[in-house]
Amino acid sequence: MTATSPRHAPTHPHDHPTMTPYGAIATRPTTPRGHAVAAAKSTLRSIGMATAGWRKDPDYLIIGTKRGGTTSLARWLLEHPEVTGMWPPPEHRKGAYFFDVNYGRGRRWYRSHFPTRFSHKRAEAAAGHRLLVGDATPYYLHHPHAAIRARRILPGAQVIALLRNPIDRAHSHWQERVRAGVETLEFPEAIEAEAERMDGETARMEADPAYVSFAHQHYSYLDQGRYAAGLKRWFDAYGRERVLVIRSEDMYDDPASIYDQTCDFLGLGSHRPAAFDAWNLKPKSALDPAVRARVAAALTDDIAEVDELLGRDMGWA
Repeated sequence: MTATSPRHAPTHPHDHPTMTPYGAIATRPTTPRGHAVAAAKSTLRSIGMATAGWRKDPDYLIIGTKRGGTTSLARWLLEHPEVTGMWPPPEHRKGAYFFDVNYGRGRRWYRSHFPTRFSHKRAEAAAGHRLLVGDATPYYLHHPHAAIRARRILPGAQVIALLRNPIDRAHSHWQERVRAGVETLEFPEAIEAEAERMDGETARMEADPAYVSFAHQHYSYLDQGRYAAGLKRWFDAYGRERVLVIRSEDMYDDPASIYDQTCDFLGLGSHRPAAFDAWNLKPKSALDPAVRARVAAALTDDIAEVDELLGRDMGWA
C-alpha cells in the first residue's frame, strides 16, 4: 500500500481542536510523569513500526456504530480465552482508527498495534488453541473509504456492525462530544448546524481519499445514523455473509444471546465473560420530546431504508 498524507479540513465556522490519532483532544504533558509516559508510548510505537513486517494483521473488525456498544462488545470478547488484545497490552486499546483517519500513516503504523507473529504463535502454543485479534473502531462504518481499504488489506477478516436506534445514537453522540470538549452547542443547535458543518464534506472525502474531515467524524450526529450507505459499502466489499449486523438494543436486552451469536460468527467456543458490564456508559440527560420528534422526522426515510436492506423491522420507526 502506498499511503498519502492526510489533509485535515478546518471545521466551519471555526477551527477544530487538535486531536490524537485515536479521536481524543491532544494535550501536552505538564508533569515529569506525563512526559515519561508520553515518551514511553512514542518509543513503543516506534518499536512496533520497526518490527511491523513481523507483526500479524487482525482477524476481525468491529466497525461501529459510534455510541452503539462497540466498546462493550470488544471488551467482552477480550475476556474470551480464544481472543487476545492489541499491542502493547498496557494501552488497553480497542481500535486503531486506521481505515478512516489514520490511513495516511501507512500499513506499518497499523501493524504496530498488533502482536508479532512469533509471540502470537507462542501464545497460541501455550494456550493450546488459536487466538484471534480484533480492531474495534466505530467510525469505520460511516467512513466512505474504510470498507474498500479494509478489504484490500484484510481480505479474510470477519466484520461486525452494531446498529443503535439512530435517534438515541445522535443524542448520545452529541453528549459524548460535549464531555470530550469538542462540542459547545446545545443539541437542538448542533443538529441545526450539522447541515452547514457537513456541507460538501462527504463529497470532498469521496473526491480526495487523503482528505480527513473533522466535521464528518465528530459533528455528524444525524448523518452517522444513516446506516444504509455504510452497510452497503461493507456488504459490497466483504459479502453479506461476512458481515454480522447486530441491533444494539438486542445486545443490551439479552447480552448472553448476542455474545453467543458473535462467538459463533467468529468461530469461537462457548464462553461467558465475568459480567456483561456496559462500557462507556455515562449519565445522560433526557431528550426533549419535541426535539426527539424533529430528529425522528429527519431520519424516517433512512430508518425505512435500513429495514428494507436488512429485511427486518429494526423497531426504530
